[in-house]
Amino acid sequence: MNLLVVGGGGREHAIIKKLKENPAVETIYALPGNGGIAADAVCVPEIAATDIDAIVDFAASHAIGFAVVAPDDPLALGCVDRLHAIGIPCFGPDAKAARIEASKVFAKDLMKKYHIPTARYEVFDAPEKALNFLKTASFPIVIKADGLALGKGVLIPRSYEEAEAAVKTIMEDRAFGDSGSRVVIEEFLTGPEVSVLAFTDGTAIAPMVSSMDHKRAGDGDTGPNTGGMGTVAPNPCYTEDIAQVCMDTIFLPTLAAMRAEGCPFKGCLYFGLMLTPDGPKVIEYNCRFGDPETQVVLPLLKTDLLTVMQAVENETLGQLTVEWRHASAACVILASGGYPGHYEKGKAISLPASLPGNVTIYHAGDRLADGNLVTSGGRVLGVTATGPTLRQALADAYAAAETVDFDGKYLRHDIGRRALAALAD
Repeated sequence: MNLLVVGGGGREHAIIKKLKENPAVETIYALPGNGGIAADAVCVPEIAATDIDAIVDFAASHAIGFAVVAPDDPLALGCVDRLHAIGIPCFGPDAKAARIEASKVFAKDLMKKYHIPTARYEVFDAPEKALNFLKTASFPIVIKADGLALGKGVLIPRSYEEAEAAVKTIMEDRAFGDSGSRVVIEEFLTGPEVSVLAFTDGTAIAPMVSSMDHKRAGDGDTGPNTGGMGTVAPNPCYTEDIAQVCMDTIFLPTLAAMRAEGCPFKGCLYFGLMLTPDGPKVIEYNCRFGDPETQVVLPLLKTDLLTVMQAVENETLGQLTVEWRHASAACVILASGGYPGHYEKGKAISLPASLPGNVTIYHAGDRLADGNLVTSGGRVLGVTATGPTLRQALADAYAAAETVDFDGKYLRHDIGRRALAALAD
């Protein structure tokens, strides 16, 4: 069977490596892919992940038996709808269901209507209205661009002056484009954060191993928000008791709400959760695999990934037992110096000749230039290690990260520190 994976980052590399384990898979095409993915799939760099017409034409002419649409943008643009229209089975939600991420307003209104626990919020479509509201607000507070913003459309001002600047950045300067035409302003929640990705066919749900993301650019959770500087799994704050509460009050009610709204969700539904003193609450939904959460979650999956994805598409997930390894995983992101701000590209990448069996390097922001890998993005590589304990996985991931080099290489040195502290409590 020939597969097509839409996307070209570390998440897609992790998906492709896992799909390759199925012996029925012949060729995997990555649109556009990247320099490192080219070792595991046939990359088509001239087709962007958002060029839906070209993706559909390619799929029709290459005997694609199954497609995986991984990033948020093509999902929101209806890539799955278009591929289904020409008879190609897909993993991923249709455009109506993808609104759960593509519009923060849709998601917040859904939670309010169906009594799914989340932060209190208000929606504004004009900067002056937002600023008037903020004059009487308590700080810190959370301000979110309504639409997709590469994981960076969330600002947390700690004073009115910072909030004023945030509104200007999002709504007037349009730092995130049209995604900033509306903003959601919501209360600041406190507690441990947990990411839970879940396979769902619209009715049945199979949560994946929990994880802990590290969004801030600098050690000690300082600096600007990024797409994610590292992850660990499982998240020690997410106990079996909390998981059951989330299933009863968040996961199943969300699926029921989407069905009731006429847009059942099929694919990977990402729950960004805050474990507050008042119980678990939803910070955000994503309509796809998280990045870099995927890079620690999929290495722990025992069940064949393609089999799970096909069960989601065929709405038979409830008949499948999805199994996970009893182990830990850690991913350390190697970024370009300056990320998430300005950074230089085209830096030669030096990789080790071999890696330990428990270590994988996922390629995110690189390309091939004259047969050699060079940097092409902010998050360049994700170094993932698995191990019997989180401490061992982290030690092996950091040791492997030291064997990789490129000019301006930047990484956080405290990935997993909060998780280790939680384990010690």
